[in-house]
Formats: sequence, C-alpha cells, structure tokens
Amino acid sequence: MPSRFSKMEDECPDFFGSLPEGFVANALSLTSPRDACRLSLVSSLFRSAAEWDAVWESFLPEDYQKIMAAAAEDGGSSSSSKKQLFLRLCDRPLIIDGGNKSFWLEKESGKKCYMLGARDLSIVWGDTPRYWRWISIPESRFAEVAELISVCWFEVHGRISTSMLSPDTTYVAFIVFKSTSETYGFEYQPAEVSIGISGHKTQTRSVFLEPGLDHRRQHPLIPRRRMGMFHRGHRANPIGPINPNANGNGPKEREDGWLEIELGEYFIKKGEEGELEMSMTEVKGGNWKGALVIQGIEIRPKICKT
Repeated sequence: MPSRFSKMEDECPDFFGSLPEGFVANALSLTSPRDACRLSLVSSLFRSAAEWDAVWESFLPEDYQKIMAAAAEDGGSSSSSKKQLFLRLCDRPLIIDGGNKSFWLEKESGKKCYMLGARDLSIVWGDTPRYWRWISIPESRFAEVAELISVCWFEVHGRISTSMLSPDTTYVAFIVFKSTSETYGFEYQPAEVSIGISGHKTQTRSVFLEPGLDHRRQHPLIPRRRMGMFHRGHRANPIGPINPNANGNGPKEREDGWLEIELGEYFIKKGEEGELEMSMTEVKGGNWKGALVIQGIEIRPKICKT
C-alpha cells in the first residue's frame, strides 16, 4: 500500500521536483533525527537530501569530535558518512574519561546521554574493603563495579558538569544496579534520592531498592562468610517487608538485565553553569544491608511519549 507521502509525491510531482536538494537538506537540518527520517518518505528528493552529511552534522553535538578523541576506543571516526557516525553513537556507547564514564546519543533527538561508572561516584566507605569491594563482571560496560559487602550507612553521590549536557533539555537520572540472591537489608527501609545543582536546593523523594526475588539477577560472586557483627546488626522489621511497586517507586528492569531506580529529573537551561548532583542515601534505618552491585548513575533526556 502506498504511503501518504508517496501519494503526495504522485499528486504534486512538479512541486517537489522544482526544489533544490540543498534547500531541502538545509530544511531537514533544522528538524530532528526522528523528523528527518520521517520526512525522507515524502519523496525521492527528500530521501536523497536526508542522506547529506550537513543534515546529520547538525544533529551531532558541537563537541562530538572532542568527545570521540578522548574515548578509550574508536568512536566511529572511520564511518563513511555523518549519518552512520550518528547511528554508531546512538547504538554503541563510548567509554570516556579514562574508563569512568560512557557517552552516547538519544536516537530520536540527538541529545547527549551519560553514565557515570561506579569509579566516578562518591561512595561513602567505598575504599574500605570490609564494607565495599571492587569487582569485574562481564555484563558491565565498565571495567569495575562496586559490590556492597555490608554497611549500615549507605550513601552514593554522582556529579556531572552542566556544560557536558544538552541545553534546554529535561534530564532524568537513574542509579543502575543489580540485586543478588544474597541481597538483604533494603526490604524494610526506603532510601532517599535527590537531584539538583550542587550548592542549591534539591528535589528529594523516597524509593525502595528491593525488587523481590523474582527480579534478582545473578552474577559471579566470590563466596564469602558474612561476619558475625553484620548479623548482629541486621534488624528485621516486625511488620514485614514493604511492596516497593505499590506506589511505583521501586526498581525497574532494563533491557540489558540491570535494574534502575529514578533519582529525579532536572531541566538544564542554556548557559547554566554548575554541577548536577545526584544522590541516594539510606542512613536513618540503622540496619545492616549488603550484597548490592552498583554499575553507575545514568543521565538521559526525558522522553515525552506522543
């Protein structure tokens, strides 16, 4: 069945044929990657114009060459076209900043996305082997992830400069983690999450990290015997565990098999300077908790469904 755009081309062949291809390419560059792909269905002229490097160059961030140069791998600089490079940066995140961050583009808008790896986060007691340890697992995009052994004071912070993000964009931050068969201590007490510009008032809310046994994911953990002091500090809740999904503030499973919890959202204004700070803490319950694996904090544009 012919498309609506094909029918339009049949009805108005002279109109589309009279437009200079460069004019069409310039018009497409003022839209978005999603719209450019849709408009390429209008006619063969639009389809050809939508392949121009100038169109896809406009969808790439101004500093994309600098980001690629700092990547720990080939960022697709050998791609034969800017469209291929754009799609490469959407489908395969680049590992940057010495292996501590990853960068990619949101396909529909071309907005910047980042994940701050666990090594790029500030984790209270993170360098104390009795509380946390650093391990490598094949399903992580980073060389190391942080595995919680056991703490009663859980606190994780991440920061990223607003200049690294796309302007005039609402960003949503998520902590990306795995729960294992040994995870304990998060089923009774909510954690507090926040997001905002460092040094200013931040948005806060409560979330539950415990997803339930059916959503726990296994990964190679080195067997160990929990220390007696941890067991003595682990207090059960007399009213039983709370259902984290009752209010929609529990973790959600991602396509890559990890879990994520939203930390909040923030609108990055053009020209705004500062550091966007995101955090997750659980310091009020006093109970011991452990066996959680943190890959990092992901920051990506908010997608409005249409």
